[in-house]
Amino acid sequence: SKLSEGGVIVSRSLKSITLPQAAAAAIGLAKTTATPVEIMNAILKAPVDLLWFGGIGTYVRGSGETNADVGDRANDAIRVTALDVRAKVIGEGANLGVTQRARIEFGMKGGRCNSDAIDNSGGVNCSDVEVNIKIALASAMRKGSLARPARNKLLAEMTDEVSTLVLSNNYQQTLALSLARKRGLADIAHQARFMTALEARGLLDRAVETLPSPAALAEREARGEPLTRAELGVLLAYAKIVLFSDIVASDVPDDPHFDRDLMGYFPERMAKKFAGEIRAHRLRREIIARVVANDLVNRGGPSFVNRLQEATGRTAGAVVRTFALVRDGFALPWLYKEIDALDNQIDGQTQLDLYQAVSRLIFMTSGWYLKNDLSSAPLGQRIADLQEARKSLEPKLISLLPAFSRERIEARRHDLFEGGAPDKLAEKLALAEVSDLIPD
Repeated sequence: SKLSEGGVIVSRSLKSITLPQAAAAAIGLAKTTATPVEIMNAILKAPVDLLWFGGIGTYVRGSGETNADVGDRANDAIRVTALDVRAKVIGEGANLGVTQRARIEFGMKGGRCNSDAIDNSGGVNCSDVEVNIKIALASAMRKGSLARPARNKLLAEMTDEVSTLVLSNNYQQTLALSLARKRGLADIAHQARFMTALEARGLLDRAVETLPSPAALAEREARGEPLTRAELGVLLAYAKIVLFSDIVASDVPDDPHFDRDLMGYFPERMAKKFAGEIRAHRLRREIIARVVANDLVNRGGPSFVNRLQEATGRTAGAVVRTFALVRDGFALPWLYKEIDALDNQIDGQTQLDLYQAVSRLIFMTSGWYLKNDLSSAPLGQRIADLQEARKSLEPKLISLLPAFSRERIEARRHDLFEGGAPDKLAEKLALAEVSDLIPD
């Protein structure tokens, strides 16, 4: 049986249901015989680790909302407020299982939840990849270099790799929320200015998106209450949407260096065999813009571009190029892969600290380049120059530092190693604290 001991499957249409004692205890129900409505209401309030929504309906509202506000009459009888939910985590595999006000309220009382847009984004992402794959392969079919049976066979064979690509994208997106949440109050002023910048461009209505007004945000900051994951998810989405548009409107997608980002969007076997069709893709610029915008915002956070533009006066396109320069010049994908591999092996907060060390390097070094390096050399050449500088300076960087800095970096390396990071990774991340000196 797939059911846990004491588990049962029953119809909602029954007048009453008698539950096994174990099932009643699991959902916090004091009696074993109850109506379906009572049981479903108890499930929503059960003291569990995860409350997962996978079907139609809105089951949790904010305490300040009415059932009429929710607009889902079919579930009025069982719906609960965010304050009633005792689960530690809410997952929304379905659309709008929880209202946005409820998500925020749940987050503010210590619960963990993202939003339906985050939790079930894999399906949308997968559809986009599938469509873009078929557009590229259609070009090969028109040229006669790929027959339909072979195309269908290839699509089936790439299923697992497409799943991996989609899951990786969603992993990074959820990680971005965790990092933004961990930075908490340290970032709230930057987030406030980002919202103001979006409003100035006519792109954001805080009331519609259930985001706090400047006054409400200031009050929350004074109370030590950072934005919740649900609110950060909205900012993350806006940051990606706006940056995507800014990249498409620039000449960034036409830079040959971003060919690797284009190819990385597609399964490896397809990128090797149909590189020409991919480069000629009618949505090539949009795919590059989407990939780079996702990568930059996931790694730098929602306010990354706005902060650097405020600090340097440079365009969004310049910020994107500089991000790519730092990302590839410092071989950061390797670092991220090494940190990713520590999932479930070290403490989660320690792992977030490792990611933050890389985020700091990206921000500090990007800021230096945007302020001090106005080179017109091709991006690929600038990356090669940074790689050469790293190769030359990294081995002796520690020896060039004053004694107190060397001691601090060694202490940091030791702490990272003791926290579970492999020795080589601990050394790299400790050195990252001063690696932003290399370009200078």
